[in-house]
Amino acid sequence: MQEVQANNSVGEIPVLPGYARMQTPSDSFSVWLRAIRLKKDNTVYLYNGSPKRNQSAQFAVMDIPVGKKDLQQCADAVMRLRAEYLFSCGRYDDISFLSTTGTWLIFGEWLKGKRYKVAGNKLMPFQTETIAIDKRKNLEAYLEFVFSYCGTQSLQSQLKRRLSFAEIQPGDVLVQGGFPGHAMIVADVITGAGGKRAFMLAQSYMPAQDIHIVKNPGAKDENSPWYQSIGTTQIITPEWIFTTTQLYQWQ
Repeated sequence: MQEVQANNSVGEIPVLPGYARMQTPSDSFSVWLRAIRLKKDNTVYLYNGSPKRNQSAQFAVMDIPVGKKDLQQCADAVMRLRAEYLFSCGRYDDISFLSTTGTWLIFGEWLKGKRYKVAGNKLMPFQTETIAIDKRKNLEAYLEFVFSYCGTQSLQSQLKRRLSFAEIQPGDVLVQGGFPGHAMIVADVITGAGGKRAFMLAQSYMPAQDIHIVKNPGAKDENSPWYQSIGTTQIITPEWIFTTTQLYQWQ
């Protein structure tokens, strides 16, 4: 019998005693992240429908599509969430990701027929006729292309380093660029007395799999998703270790 998730959304996950969710504008990325629905079945599935081998890492599974190809891995999941938020706001030109070849891939331009072909080690743009399909289908095609030509290295180059980990915000990204590297998104942040902050992290992994909020393996409550960084230089997650200097924000 599969474990059943009791919370309906990210924003319904209980906070730590003495903490409250950080207040942010109603149209912010953080509010959008909190509204993400959680699957009742708390199993993480791969893109091919098979259960992930490690079923001990997740606290909850986001109800976000993973696709049928082995593409939406770690950095891709971060880009999916950012793109979905901007898409919901109609901010199509802001859906923009840097490819590993140094080319900016902008959804607003994609909607106008701009496409790319590989020439040596570069992506060369060319213009096609605007295809009369809906924006959602265009977004899925665009993201499939992005997932093929962007990764942790390019995502890290695109983002701005957050100078103080104590200023962590929902939507920030822990990223270690490399081949492979890893990236996880800060799904929520709560604040306590004296300005202390605790945070949740979400990830996909290899192979492509459901985006899931991870447990904190170092917490007293072994089933807690909340992390605190006071007095440490490392963020130890179930499947990766980051340093507190690897926190980035969107520009």
